[in-house]
Amino acid sequence: MKNQLLVAEFLATPWALMPERLSALATVISRWTQGAPASDAAMFQVQTDRVLRDTRRQTSAAISGGGIAVIPIYGVITQRGNMVDDVSGPGMVSTQIVTQMLRQAVADDAVIQILLDIDSPGGSVYGVSELSDAILSARAQKPVVAIANSLAASAAYWVGSQASEFYVTSGGEVGSIGVWQAHQDYSKAMDEAGVKTTLISAGKFKVEGNPYAPLDEEAQGFMQSRVDDYYASFTKAVAKGRGVPITQVRDGMGQGRVLGPDAALAQNMVDGIASFDQVLSKMQKDAASSAKSSPTVKPKTSRLAQARSELGIL
Repeated sequence: MKNQLLVAEFLATPWALMPERLSALATVISRWTQGAPASDAAMFQVQTDRVLRDTRRQTSAAISGGGIAVIPIYGVITQRGNMVDDVSGPGMVSTQIVTQMLRQAVADDAVIQILLDIDSPGGSVYGVSELSDAILSARAQKPVVAIANSLAASAAYWVGSQASEFYVTSGGEVGSIGVWQAHQDYSKAMDEAGVKTTLISAGKFKVEGNPYAPLDEEAQGFMQSRVDDYYASFTKAVAKGRGVPITQVRDGMGQGRVLGPDAALAQNMVDGIASFDQVLSKMQKDAASSAKSSPTVKPKTSRLAQARSELGIL
C-alpha cells in the first residue's frame, strides 16, 4: 500500500507530460518503493536508452562550434532532472542545467546562433515557465532555433515554441498542449486491508485531496484551478512565442493532442519540416554570412564546452 500512496502523490503533481509517459514513470516509482528489481529486459532497455542519450549528447557537443551552440533537451523535463537521470530509466533533463547552458551560450561571443535539439514527451510544470522566459530573452539577443527531433510534446513544446524558429522532422510530432494531474482514492482498498487512517492537521485545507478519502467537490475545484492556472501560463507562452492569438492556441493546435508534421505546420505550430542536418546546415550558412558581415567578432574557443564540463554534461 505504501508504494501505491507514493504513486498517488506523484500523480497529484501538475504535469505537462503525455499521459502514457507519466504512467510509465509511475510504474518505475512503484517498483522502486517495493524494492523489486527490474527485469533483465527492462534493464537492457534502460541501458540502451542511456547509451543513445549519451551518444546524442556527445554528438551535440562535437557539433557545437563554428558560431553555433547545440543544446540537447532529451527525456522527461523536470526542474532538477539531472539528480535522478542515472536511475530513472526513461531519462531526465534538468530545466536548471538547460537554462545555465543557454545563458552561457548567449554570453559567449563565439556563439552566433543557438540550436535546441529536442526529443522529449514533456514533464513537470515546475521550472518550465522560467526556462521558456530565458529562451524568449535569449532570442532577443541571438537567433534561437529549435527542432523536434523527433518529439516535442507538452512541456517540451512549451519550451520549443519560444524559439525564434521551430522545426519538426518529417517523422516527428509536436503538441500535447495541456496540463493534468490525478487523484487516486485508496480508502476502499485500505478498508478491505483493515487499515484506517486518521489525519491530524492544522490549516483548513492542509490535507484536502489526500488519497485516504474520496475527492470532495471543493478539493476537486481547487485541483482544477491549479491545472487551469498552469494551462493559462502554457497557452499564453505559446501564443507569445509563436506570435498568434491565444484563442488560436486554445481552440486549435491539437487541443491537447500531438500532431504530425503536416498538421502542425498547417496550425502554425512550427515554421517548417526539416531534418536535423538540414536545420544545422541552414544555420551554418547563416552563421557564416553573419561572421563575414561582422569583422569585429574574433573567432575564439567556445565557452560552451567549459560550461558542459562544469555542469557534468558530456
